[in-house]
Amino acid sequence: MNKRLGQQGAVGPLQLGGLFLLLLVSWLLWSGIYKPLLLWLGLFSCLLSVWLAKRMGFFDHTQSLTMRSLLRLPAYCWWLLVEVIKSSLAVARLVLSPSLPISPTVVELIATDESDVSKVILGNSITLSPGTVTIDVHEDRLLVHCLTKKGARDLLQQEALRRSSKRPGLD
Repeated sequence: MNKRLGQQGAVGPLQLGGLFLLLLVSWLLWSGIYKPLLLWLGLFSCLLSVWLAKRMGFFDHTQSLTMRSLLRLPAYCWWLLVEVIKSSLAVARLVLSPSLPISPTVVELIATDESDVSKVILGNSITLSPGTVTIDVHEDRLLVHCLTKKGARDLLQQEALRRSSKRPGLD
């Protein structure tokens, strides 16, 4: 039996209802217009989104989203914001320097976490930082282009990898 199909069939009404309620409340708060036609369209779009999420296997990956992960999210976002600001300043210094001292480098990171969600978070976090771009993600390897050798060395220190991982031993 296909694992995905087995998991997909096991989606409970609580998960579906929770996602629907979250989408509906978000839509109502952000819309601010409560005319009957728009309310019906909002309701339809929320139902369609839940149906599509179930069909696409969204709930297959929710087991990796634990309460511990949610509690760590604000600290991770704060750390990422600080890193983006630091790398923005570093790239600005490079660009404004008359000699333009760049040294493009490609590095390969090995993701220690087996979760696809964790790999996506890591790749997106790296790409959000100016001067680095995640080029490819294949199995447990991420290929990253860095604007400088120093940026590549900093990335190889694996702080981003440690912070995006959900394994207790890496905290």
